[in-house]
Amino acid sequence: MLSDSQTSKRHELFRRNPIDGQAFKRLIEAALTWLRTNQQVVNSLNVFPVPDGDTGTNMVLTMQAAYEEVETSSERNLGRMAHAIAHGALMGARGNSGVILSQLLRGFARALDDQPVLDGPSLVRAFQAARDTAYKGVVRPVEGTILTVAKDTAQAVEAALAETGDPIVILQRAVEAADKSVQRTPELLPVLRDAGVVDSGGKGLFFILEGMLRYIDGLPLDTAVASVQPLAAMNLENTMDTIEPGQDFEVVVDFRPHNDLDLPSFYQSLEQIGTSIQVGEGDGIYRMHIHVPTEKRYEPIDYIMGLGTVTKVAIENLIAQMNEVDSPCGDGKLTLAPVEPGQIAVVAVAPGAGIARVFASLGVAAIIEGGQTMNPSTQEIIRSFENLPTDKIIILPNNKNIIMAAKNAAALTVKKVAVIPSRTIPQGLAAMLRLAPDGDFDSVVADMTEALDDVETGEITTATRTVEIDGVQVDEGQIIALHNGKLVFAASRLEDACLGLLEKAHADHYELITLFYGTNVSKREVNRIADLIRKAYPEQEVEVQEGCQPHYHFIIAIE
Repeated sequence: MLSDSQTSKRHELFRRNPIDGQAFKRLIEAALTWLRTNQQVVNSLNVFPVPDGDTGTNMVLTMQAAYEEVETSSERNLGRMAHAIAHGALMGARGNSGVILSQLLRGFARALDDQPVLDGPSLVRAFQAARDTAYKGVVRPVEGTILTVAKDTAQAVEAALAETGDPIVILQRAVEAADKSVQRTPELLPVLRDAGVVDSGGKGLFFILEGMLRYIDGLPLDTAVASVQPLAAMNLENTMDTIEPGQDFEVVVDFRPHNDLDLPSFYQSLEQIGTSIQVGEGDGIYRMHIHVPTEKRYEPIDYIMGLGTVTKVAIENLIAQMNEVDSPCGDGKLTLAPVEPGQIAVVAVAPGAGIARVFASLGVAAIIEGGQTMNPSTQEIIRSFENLPTDKIIILPNNKNIIMAAKNAAALTVKKVAVIPSRTIPQGLAAMLRLAPDGDFDSVVADMTEALDDVETGEITTATRTVEIDGVQVDEGQIIALHNGKLVFAASRLEDACLGLLEKAHADHYELITLFYGTNVSKREVNRIADLIRKAYPEQEVEVQEGCQPHYHFIIAIE
């Protein structure tokens, strides 16, 4: 950590010297670093108890793309640097949070245009334009989200300008306002209040602004503020999103400390051992999570044994796990549909090899790997179809968190592109059944969009937190069922969750039930559950398909 004199020196350096393009680039780098440091904090703020807490990851990857666009640039003009950063964010935007973040940066840049340096009035205008651009980019803005935080921040800096023209002081006011706004989000959005969390996107925006201020103040950016979260909020499923060199093993230790835990000292000691540190607490039991190199895999256990009684230890080989994740699922060959000039080509997002093969069998011309916890960027979507020999493209996002990025991609190409707003895999498959490659483009788009209502979607996964939503009480570790994205059932056994979902979806009114099974359920278990469903629904046809999707035991189509 820098000394007080060093902190003051950096602050005065920014105060005395104009904030030009290069200075702004350093602030963006600081924002990215601090956001990455707190990535898992943002990921853990997931409203629903499902393993898709990827807001932090999406925002980090979007900011990373923004910074990489200008990393080697020597541009000193502030406005031109801001526009380059905004372009990088636009192309790298992932998920709804990433797309909105890219819109904020785009508005910020528009207000600066060709301005050489940043001053107080121009900073305020940039915050205002960022807010306006982000709101215009969302069809139905929802308060209690990152949009609200952007709005409250803009209002705060407007008021600050009446008192000072110092851009650093104005940034301080922005950080304070963002923090207060984030804490207020549960008051505006009942689903946040019910889940006991603040808005994740808003929290990410706060970390971005705070990272800039911390850099100016000379505070460290690679060490998260020591904090303890509830055990139920620890989202360890996503800790393998970014495995850095030297992170060979994941160690999780549950322990009961002999005395009150000195959290800053605890974190400081752990930072000497490894990275990706998380600490949770519940009923006096603490859980410590850390990534360490091979030679240090036992050090966290030895250290904690000196602090209290260890009750449980888990050690996982991350490199081996990553190799397993990267390996193909199933042995079926993926054969995509050939496309002739003038024909309609469909691009589909698929979360697993099995589901990709089903889409391919229905005539998809290109597959993008993605889904829960792995949202493709705008640029990745564009690359999927830019070399196809036709100018008529239909995109099936098959996930609500990918639709905005898909629409961004459609707006950035000269080809005629339509985005069918499929929010689930079954909806995407239903739409594919209406594809007519040689048909009239607008008519085919309308027909495929209409098909989204032909199918009901069920999703079965494991709860990542204890919560009550929509009258359904869920305990961490239970099997939960979602019907068309709404939490409807929780159970201790996988088969009970499946049957509970089908009852809630009135499956007896439909003809076909298709089970797409994931990587975390065995074929023997799949067949056993399928037989139970056939017994419960003798009038319906029950099919089983290899989906190979991660995290979700089953994705179920009811039609």
